[in-house]
Amino acid sequence: MKDTTNFVHWFRSAAPYIHGFRGKTFVIAFGGELVAEGGFVQLAHDVNLLNSLGVRLVLVHGVRPQVEARLTENGTDIRYVSGLRVTDDAALACVKEAAGTVRVEIEALLSLGIANTPMAGADIRVASGNFVTAQPLGVRDGVDLLHTGEVRKIDAAAIRRRLDQHDIVLLSPIGYSPTGEIFNLSLEDVATQAAVELAADKLIFLMNTEGVPGKGRTIHNALTVNEARQVLDKAGRAKARALPEDVTYYLPCAVTACTQGVKRAHLISRHRDGALLSELFTRDGVGTLITPAPLETLRPATIDDVGGILGIIEPLERDGILVRRSRELLEIEIERFLVLESDGVIAGCAALYPFPEEQAAELACLAVAADFRGRGFGEMLLEAAEKTGKKSGFRKLFVLTTRTEHWFEERGFVDSSPDHLPKRKQALYNYNRRSKVLQKKL
Repeated sequence: MKDTTNFVHWFRSAAPYIHGFRGKTFVIAFGGELVAEGGFVQLAHDVNLLNSLGVRLVLVHGVRPQVEARLTENGTDIRYVSGLRVTDDAALACVKEAAGTVRVEIEALLSLGIANTPMAGADIRVASGNFVTAQPLGVRDGVDLLHTGEVRKIDAAAIRRRLDQHDIVLLSPIGYSPTGEIFNLSLEDVATQAAVELAADKLIFLMNTEGVPGKGRTIHNALTVNEARQVLDKAGRAKARALPEDVTYYLPCAVTACTQGVKRAHLISRHRDGALLSELFTRDGVGTLITPAPLETLRPATIDDVGGILGIIEPLERDGILVRRSRELLEIEIERFLVLESDGVIAGCAALYPFPEEQAAELACLAVAADFRGRGFGEMLLEAAEKTGKKSGFRKLFVLTTRTEHWFEERGFVDSSPDHLPKRKQALYNYNRRSKVLQKKL
């Protein structure tokens, strides 16, 4: 029998996301390259899975390579101004043809139900229509862009009605005016405005690169809106190290969406098979997450956090690293605890026990969940505890530890002895456990 331990562990770790995503609205945008190169087959499998889990899905596709191919075949000039296509009558005919073809191909792939495939048993209904009202972009740099437009309005109410019927809504980069005109739109404009009007929980762009480049060959795992703006500003000033072209398209859209009510935006690679699922159902993801505010929040613990704290400390108690605390004791002492919350999950905790007669406090139960280690969360909790201690008028912190003596020493604690503990704590010191005593002046 094959070892399924890793699968079981992953499946269990994905459970909070599965529960959390049910009934949420995701807008997923991808260029026409994904369809032209055959990559939508795998994406259709993942879309089917999300749909079966109760996620409300809006897909937005592009058609740029398909339009380019048709223009080339027809011998029609391809004109751009400031990155925007000049859509004359001939180009508009190619846009309409390409959009119709791509839409039909996507609908066909989402209609698959072949046995022994990820689509087996799928019963997906795709809704398309005139959900997007557009207006002309007009003249840019002295050039009339003609039938190139921008989104004026998204019929969010009509889209929600389709989503309420468990349909997947498919939007093409085409908009219509009240006068019956047709406009060529950018997929990022359609996706961003749709996400904003729907107050979507997630806006996801599939692009050529892995995410937003960081230092060296790394990518940023997560950025706040302010941090994303700094990345764009820095790239604008340092022309030698410009951002990849697709990032310059999608990152500003992610920032716009997150400043107008969208809760999360994701930039992930269209080349990585399963990137959508890896990004959504693992803690670290595989691309760049954009959030309106930092993912991590330090706050006083409440009674609702008891279960999350126990999940962190119980494995450490079994290994003898922490002194065992019952749920009842933890509930009584919960006001002593700080918790670090990361994207809705309790990632770490620490407790402060005051000894006012010696103007001292014990730092206890400093712990970070295994999945969140290596991110500096321990330092964040320690810094918060020190600030709390200073604010409360304490002059020193002390800790008792059997395993992490060096970690505390590297952060300014010095070796001490049980004799230097507050009198009440000396009476409780366990000489069988022989914990190291360290202290730090505040």
